[in-house]
Amino acid sequence: MKEIAGYLPRFQEGELEYRTLTFEGKSEKLDIQVPVLSKQQLDDVIAVIKQASANILKSLTVTEIIQIIDRVIEQLLDRTNPYRQKAEKLLPIVTGYDEELIRIGLTNYLKTFRKQNLQRFLVEDFGNPLLLDDFQPRTKRGFSKAVGANLTVQIWSGNVPALPLWSLISNLLVKSGTIGKVPSAEPLFAGWFANMIVETEPRLADCLAVIWWKGGDEEKERQLFQQADIVLAYGGNQSLESIKSRVPITTRFLPFGHKISFGIVSKISLDSRKAWKTVRDAAYDVIRYDQQGCYSPHLFYVQKGGNVSPREFARYLAHELENFEQRYPRRTLSIEEGVSLAEWRQKEEMSLFTKQEKEVLGEQNGSWTVVFGGNEGELTPSCLNRVIKVVEVDELIDVLPNIEAYRTYLQTVGIAASPNELFQMAELLGAAGVTRITALGHMTSPEAGWHHDGRFNLLDLVNMVDIEHSAEEYAESLASYVD
Repeated sequence: MKEIAGYLPRFQEGELEYRTLTFEGKSEKLDIQVPVLSKQQLDDVIAVIKQASANILKSLTVTEIIQIIDRVIEQLLDRTNPYRQKAEKLLPIVTGYDEELIRIGLTNYLKTFRKQNLQRFLVEDFGNPLLLDDFQPRTKRGFSKAVGANLTVQIWSGNVPALPLWSLISNLLVKSGTIGKVPSAEPLFAGWFANMIVETEPRLADCLAVIWWKGGDEEKERQLFQQADIVLAYGGNQSLESIKSRVPITTRFLPFGHKISFGIVSKISLDSRKAWKTVRDAAYDVIRYDQQGCYSPHLFYVQKGGNVSPREFARYLAHELENFEQRYPRRTLSIEEGVSLAEWRQKEEMSLFTKQEKEVLGEQNGSWTVVFGGNEGELTPSCLNRVIKVVEVDELIDVLPNIEAYRTYLQTVGIAASPNELFQMAELLGAAGVTRITALGHMTSPEAGWHHDGRFNLLDLVNMVDIEHSAEEYAESLASYVD
C-alpha cells in the first residue's frame, strides 16, 4: 500500500520530490511518501502562508474558526468518513498499536476538540475570547487585543496517533499560520487534518502546511526559524537544545521536553468494593499507547493499611495487564526498545538477591512487567512499553521526598484518594513541581484547556496589544467633533 502524507498549498502534481518512509504491519507493508521541499520551494511556502495568515485567517472571527474545526472533527468522529476509515486502517500499521485501542483512543481524543470544548479552551486562556477578534475594554481602563503570529513553525515528535492536533488546532484558534513538521514515527494524521480543514473551508488553503524533513537538518531549520515568529518543538532535551541553538534570539521558542508522571493510590481506594476498579484504572493508564506519552505513569505509590496491600496491588495489576494484553496486545518493539526492556528487567531481577522484599512479575516474552519494589521509594523512570513499578508508602505525604530530584521533569499525577486527601496532596504536589493532577484511569486523556506542562496553550502563541487610556484620551482631544 502507498499513502501520501502532508499538506502543501499551491503545488501541482509533479512539482515536488518525495521521500518514502516504509512501515511493516502485522501482515501488510505501507510506503508513505512525505514531501521534501527545495530551499526555493520552502521560501515560497513561507511567503504564501505569512500573507494568507495576515489577509485571510485573521479576517475570520474566532467563532467562524471554531465552527470550521468542529465540522472537521464531526467528520472524523463518523466511522464511515473516508479519512476516519483510512486512519483506522493505516495508523495500526504505522504505530504498531492495536486496532481497537486506536479506534477507541481516536474517538475519545477527537471529542476533546468539539465546539463546546474549544470554547472552554479559549475561555480558560483568555477569559474573553473576543480578544482575538477586536480590542476589548480592560478593567484598569484602556483596551487590549490578542494577535496571533503570522507564522508559527511546529516540530512534532512521537508515535501517539494524532498528537499534533493539540498545537495545530491551538494555532488555528489564535489565527496564526502554521508550518508543521510531521514525526517520522507517525507522519499521517496531521496532513489528513490539514486537508480536511481546507476541504471544509477553501479560504484556508494557503494558511498552513504540513511537511517533513530529516530531524537535525540545520540548514533547513535555520531557513525556517529565521522567518518564523514562533518556533514550538516537542522532543528530547538534547534535540530541543540543538533546535534552540538555531532559533534567533528575537523569535519566541516554546520547547516541550521529556516529562515523568506517576500515580498515587490511597488505602481508601483499596477496600473490597473499590480495589478492582482502582487496579483496572491503573492498568489502563499503563497500557494506553504503551506509556509513550509524557503523561503516562512510570510508577505507582500505594499506601499501606488498606484491605489490599501494596504487594497484592502489584499482583492484581499484573493480572489486569495480562487481561489487557489478551485484548489489546502490545505493539512489536524495535530492537533498541527490546534491548532496553531486557536490560531493565535483568537489573531488577538481579536486585532480588540483595532486596528479598522485591518481586518481579511478568511473562517471559516481556509483553508486560510489574516490579513490586517494597519501600524502594525514589521515583525512577521505567523503560516504558508496559513496564511499571509499585512502591509502598506508609502515608501519602511520604511520596514527596521521593520525587524531589525530578522536580523539573514532573508533569502528571494520577490519583485515587478521598476529597480531603486529593486537595491536601494537590497543594503539596503543586509545590513539588507537578503541573497536572487527574483521576487514575485518565492520565493519558488531558481535558480541553489543560495547562500543558503548567503553561497556557494559547496565550503563549499570541502577543497582547494594549491601547493605554492616555492614548484614548489624547485621541478624544483630536476628534472632529471636539468644540
